[in-house]
This record gives sequence, structure tokens and C-alpha cells, in this order.
Amino acid sequence: MHHALIAALVSLTLLVMPAWADKSGAAGEKREPASTEEGIALKMTPTFYHNSSATNAWDINLRGNKGSHTAWVGYYRQENEFQQLRGGYEHAIALPFVKLTPSLQFASRGFLGGSLNAEIGERYFALLGWGRTNLKAYYNLNFDPNDAITVGVGTHALPNTTLSLYQIRDDRLHTRQHITHLVARIKAGNKARWTFDVFRKSGRPDADPASDTLRGTGASITFDYAAYFVRVANDPYVNFTNNHMVRVAAGMRF
Repeated sequence: MHHALIAALVSLTLLVMPAWADKSGAAGEKREPASTEEGIALKMTPTFYHNSSATNAWDINLRGNKGSHTAWVGYYRQENEFQQLRGGYEHAIALPFVKLTPSLQFASRGFLGGSLNAEIGERYFALLGWGRTNLKAYYNLNFDPNDAITVGVGTHALPNTTLSLYQIRDDRLHTRQHITHLVARIKAGNKARWTFDVFRKSGRPDADPASDTLRGTGASITFDYAAYFVRVANDPYVNFTNNHMVRVAAGMRF
């Protein structure tokens, strides 16, 4: 599995180099998002994880997008305690009034997972999703239940703002874990955008009814400007453990 993921990273890098060169242009020239003809649009995201009751960790993720196709490779390391290579692919399928996004994730240590998400509607929309894994060892960097259903609503009707409210709920492991997100994406001019995500979580760390129910409220703030972005998140009881995590990410698109 390690060799397959490394090969995927090398292949994506080889595809990236000519696309990057084609889009470089002259200094000060306005860059538009890559179209299917131009090549692959890339996003590099290094992240640092500060843990209150565990060793700190870091992660790097490279995501490539071409038209309706998106693939990614990444590596997570928590010193000598846990390391994992991962990769994934998703395809956005546009249908009348519906956008379907099936995805597949895989990682070292034998992990496999998949999901299917739907956005139904245009000005006002519903969100539906379903995910499954093979329950192999995996450090969950989504920080939401993976074997779960998603139900929500949203709107594009507000000026320069997309607003959504949705809940992701475990429907397989009997943990009663669920996380409710309120997300606002706000354009602040031609190059800038703010994303605010406030979330409320509740659930047990495992299926044992005697386990304590953990409850907490967290938030993340992301600021995008042109090709660059920074994100800070405060997450109590991360992945339904007693660990309090602060995440800091900064990256670029090219």
C-alpha cells in the first residue's frame, strides 16, 4: 500500500509540472482557476495539530482537480506513535437540479472507505450523504463520523454568501455520535473569502452504553486570498476522545 500511494504521488507530480508551467504567466498577470483544457489545478495544505493529551502531529495533503475529477494524496505523522499514507478520488456529477459526488478513500494499514453525497436544488438546496469504511485503523482527518449519514439544508440566496446547516450521524457503530455544522462562506471582494464553521458534537467514544457521552462545541475559521489560505480550528473531544485539539493550516493553490 505504501508503494501504491508513493507511485500515485509521483504520477500526480509529473502531471502537475507542465500544468504549472502553462499557468505561470507573467508577473502580476491575473490567474483564473484552471479549466479542463489548461491542466490540473492544485492545492497544497500543510497542517499542524496541537493536542492537549497526546503527542502533537502534522500532515501534508496535495489535492489535484481537473474538471469534475479530483484526486488527493497525503501523509499524516504523529512522531513515532502513528503514521499513515492515504489517497482518494471523487467525481462531481452534475444532473438537472442535483449534484452527485461519489468518492473513494484508501490508506496504508489496509484502510478503505467510500461515500456518496448529493446536493439537491439550486437557490435553496438539500444535502444528503452516506459513508462506509472497512473499519481498519485510520486516523480520521475529517473529524466527523465516517460510517454515517448526512442530512442538511442550505441556500445561495444571500448576497455573496452560501449558508448551510447539516448533521453527520453514526448509523453503524451504535455510538450515538453526531456532529451538527453551521457553515457560512462569504465572499469579500474578487480575491478574498471567509469560511466560518461552528459545530456541536455529542456521542460516546464506543458502543458501550456505559461509556460517558461527550459533548462540545468547536469552530474553524478559514481566510482565502487569491491563491493562498490559512485555517485555524478549535476542536474539543476531537474524534470523540478526551483530547482537545487546535489545528493550524496554511497553504496555496497553483
